[in-house]
Amino acid sequence: MNTPYAARRDRLRQLMRARGLDALLVSHAANRFYLSGFELHDVQLNESAGRLVICADGGDWLCTDARYKDAAARLWDQDHILIYGPDAATEIGRLMRRCGSRLGLEAEIVSLNFARSLGRAVGRGAHLQAADGLVEELRVIKDADEIKALERSFALNHAMLRWLEESQLQPGRSEAGLAWAIERYFRDNGASELAFPSIVAVDQNAALPHAIPGEKKLPDNGLVLVDVGCRVDHYCSDQTRTFWVGDAPHKEFRETMKLVRDAQQAALDKMRPGLPLHEAYALARGVFEKAGVEAWFTHGLGHGVGLETHEAPSLGRRGDKVLREGMVVTVEPGLYYPQWGGIRWEYTVLITADGNRIL
Repeated sequence: MNTPYAARRDRLRQLMRARGLDALLVSHAANRFYLSGFELHDVQLNESAGRLVICADGGDWLCTDARYKDAAARLWDQDHILIYGPDAATEIGRLMRRCGSRLGLEAEIVSLNFARSLGRAVGRGAHLQAADGLVEELRVIKDADEIKALERSFALNHAMLRWLEESQLQPGRSEAGLAWAIERYFRDNGASELAFPSIVAVDQNAALPHAIPGEKKLPDNGLVLVDVGCRVDHYCSDQTRTFWVGDAPHKEFRETMKLVRDAQQAALDKMRPGLPLHEAYALARGVFEKAGVEAWFTHGLGHGVGLETHEAPSLGRRGDKVLREGMVVTVEPGLYYPQWGGIRWEYTVLITADGNRIL
């Protein structure tokens, strides 16, 4: 039917069989899109555009409501579309019970009430179990088409950052005003939307890793941290730069920037297939420990990027898996000082057969 989605569902079936599952209910929006091409977003956080029931025997179902009936029919065999009413959990549960007795769901995504209704609907004699992470295990390795889309997304991101540095960092401009200019640039040059709300943070605000742009002005002499991403062909970019506005930066900025870039390079030099995720983090942290500033490194080294800005894997101290060829991950060490600000520098890299490549 709709490749590459059908091929992805076939790979998922292999994982399901290894877990002994007859059917899997896919409720996470990005997973739904990855497997079907149907509706990347659930626009309202308290609603769902739909779910998939993936069956071990191949008779997969797209489940949605009447608002999406025509959109679903453009992508899916109409004989395998379930248009549910107000009690979606009950109708989906009855459908799943027809697929077998060993049933899985993405338990971290659904509400407790939904899970209870689903359980009542599948009834006695069926075993309903949490089966989180199966689709994510596939998504963590990007295929050739995904990599091309990511390259296009990052090319636009790089172009925007060049434009920003060359012409937009003007003293007196507000954080919010700069954030709006960034969004306009992305949209005017081919992005469908932001990958996430832009972070623009001046001086002390840059000590907040997820600062919200406000009315603070770019200084005559000071720093601005910009963490931005766009979505192109469904795939996200994510990059951070910290700029100095005005005359020569002060000593703390220069020294901290060097440490951050050195920490990033220490990780990049060793990141290749087989490196444990926690070791990638430790390589960067080790630079900070040697300088005695590790207490101001308050987050992990990075995360996966793809259909979502933050997705598996996570490069932190508890990362218990290894880097694999085809992963796309950020490398973004940072140091944050409430007295004067913070510095973060971020690249996103593709893990290749013999190392990594900056996107």
